[in-house]
Amino acid sequence: MSSPAPVTGPLNTRASLTADLRSLGVRPGETLLAHTSLSSLGWVCGGAVALVQALLDAVGPDGTLAVPTHSGDNSDPSGWGNPPVPESWWPAIRANMPPYDPRTTPSHGVGVVPETLRTWPGALRSAHPQTSFAALGPGARALVEDHALDCRLGEQSPLARLEESGARVLLLGAGYGSCTAFHLAEYRIAGPAVRNSFAVRTSSGPRWTTVTDTSVSDEGFAELGADFERSHPVVRGTVGGATARLFPLAAAVAHAERWLPAHRPRTS
Repeated sequence: MSSPAPVTGPLNTRASLTADLRSLGVRPGETLLAHTSLSSLGWVCGGAVALVQALLDAVGPDGTLAVPTHSGDNSDPSGWGNPPVPESWWPAIRANMPPYDPRTTPSHGVGVVPETLRTWPGALRSAHPQTSFAALGPGARALVEDHALDCRLGEQSPLARLEESGARVLLLGAGYGSCTAFHLAEYRIAGPAVRNSFAVRTSSGPRWTTVTDTSVSDEGFAELGADFERSHPVVRGTVGGATARLFPLAAAVAHAERWLPAHRPRTS
């Protein structure tokens, strides 16, 4: 039997990652929206816990760290494609889907770091059943409160509060396709409305709920991000073994408001 392949580096620790984040330009006291790929860093002593500790160390006790803690699996089964389920199952799924609970519903499809921060002592999470954000720090409550059910990523979501707070976006081993800030621009330009369904908890118990919201898509976000980077001072560097980018959220949203109608028009 062959031996397992040796672990490859670089070796990262909480202290080394904190130093790399500060060298990149993360400032104590700032508000940071982080999109992360833990595996891109190399080998991290302590895994996701060490990376969250490093991010918190970098923004310091006066700073606030936010991450997407989305749970898109709480959705209508008629739209599922990976994998699809039989149509005969749809009524039972709608009737039995566990309702969203910000304390216990796990994040889904956004990686291990958001789930680690979500469960961190003192972290707060917004109320949307599909596109919640979690935050930790002095500004956390203002970022996550009042997330409307019919506004996944728009003016009544944490993205708009992050913009108001002067937050910066950190793409840590993640590409522009992961940049949720671009979705805020979709709410500010003409686009189609969609019906969106999920399970929520009410005072009378679980309820399957359908609302009207703005259509969102990350199609073209990689090209949008490349264009943004050509015309704006995006800080680029390396954290561990990962490529990292750091830029103001408001600038990214403003650029997307101009770019999307010209390059990815949508009919109302």
